[in-house]
Amino acid sequence: MTVDVEAPVGRVFDYLSEPANRPAWQASLRRVDQLTDGPARIGTRWYDVTWPGMRPLMEITDWEQNVRWVELGRWRGLEVTLDLVFVPLDEHRTRVRATTDVQAAGWSRPLGWVLDRTGPLAARDDLRRAGRLC
Repeated sequence: MTVDVEAPVGRVFDYLSEPANRPAWQASLRRVDQLTDGPARIGTRWYDVTWPGMRPLMEITDWEQNVRWVELGRWRGLEVTLDLVFVPLDEHRTRVRATTDVQAAGWSRPLGWVLDRTGPLAARDDLRRAGRLC
């Protein structure tokens, strides 16, 4: 899916790639419990503390400043990857292309199926909210 944001690519990338900003734009989050000190980068880890009670361990797995940012979340047999690509449309607008991938094994397979189908819709709404905040 894609979301166009009325902000320059640097501002959009910096806002979305900072885990501390997530509770402001991700509807399912209550807070973020940071595990890694310093600025966000490959290897930065945190827990997403969600309103349903899940606490996936999150990690930034790929980072190319103002171009691409990838996170991996793990929780009880589920692995969810969010891959964001940032495309400057002009000096004031950015297109964010988001791809999600859900892997689930064992008992979590039905939950994985649900997340695989509903996750992109939630991610789109969350990214639109983040775009308004940028």
